[in-house]
Amino acid sequence: MKVIAVMNQKGGVGKTTTTLNLAHALALQGKNVLMLDMDPQGHLGSCFAVDTFSSSGMDEVLMNDQPLQEAVLNVRDKLFLVPAGARLGELETQVQTGANKGYRLRDALASIKANGFHQATGSLPAEDNISAEGSHFDYILVDCPPASGLLAMNAILGCDELIVPVTGDYLALQGLSRLIKVVSHIEQTLQRSTKKWFVLTRFQKQRKLANQIREKMVGYFPNQVFETAIRENVSLAESPGFAQTIFEYRPKSNGAQDYQNLAIDLLEQRTFH
Repeated sequence: MKVIAVMNQKGGVGKTTTTLNLAHALALQGKNVLMLDMDPQGHLGSCFAVDTFSSSGMDEVLMNDQPLQEAVLNVRDKLFLVPAGARLGELETQVQTGANKGYRLRDALASIKANGFHQATGSLPAEDNISAEGSHFDYILVDCPPASGLLAMNAILGCDELIVPVTGDYLALQGLSRLIKVVSHIEQTLQRSTKKWFVLTRFQKQRKLANQIREKMVGYFPNQVFETAIRENVSLAESPGFAQTIFEYRPKSNGAQDYQNLAIDLLEQRTFH
């Protein structure tokens, strides 16, 4: 089971869009996928018409030690979600004590890693609610907030890998530089290394600047930039308004094709050299 945090301190780069559609693409490939909404805004839950602010979720898991599996919703075939919950933002403002404050997500994931997944609740009708009892998750994707606080630290310390969405502009590169510094500092302090992947989002191939950014990233991060760039596509912005992924809303769109290919990039580790 791989735990992958989708992270960038800069907003508007497509973190939630990537978490949502990459997760569904992996599920369509036959993988069991769990999504964790670690953004207090709760947008990932909204993409599935889940009322984040009327149900418990990651807030109770991280703040009150609720078992993670008790908060899991089955939202599609092989696709599961833990919403943010109404109080998740309070985690950043509470006075935190104890050496394990950054390890709450890691600790919450420990039982699922060790024992598999044994409970499915659901937002689907009972006849469509697929039980995952006795099985395991192949991937856990964590949708992170656009910040570098305690929630982001929990995501970094709880994940095995990072996927960093980056748009084709120089401000995105500046934000990426700050993120890499934060992650590198944590890695040096803890003497651990986290595999990092990068994906170009909102990509416009006809723009010279976008291609220059991609070339710079491949130069900075060889063998870490996925081959597939997610093209700018209005359907990707529209689909959450219908509580659908891109594969449900516009299955023949560029967005669907790109996220399908991105899932294959991840499965096969296809990158620019």
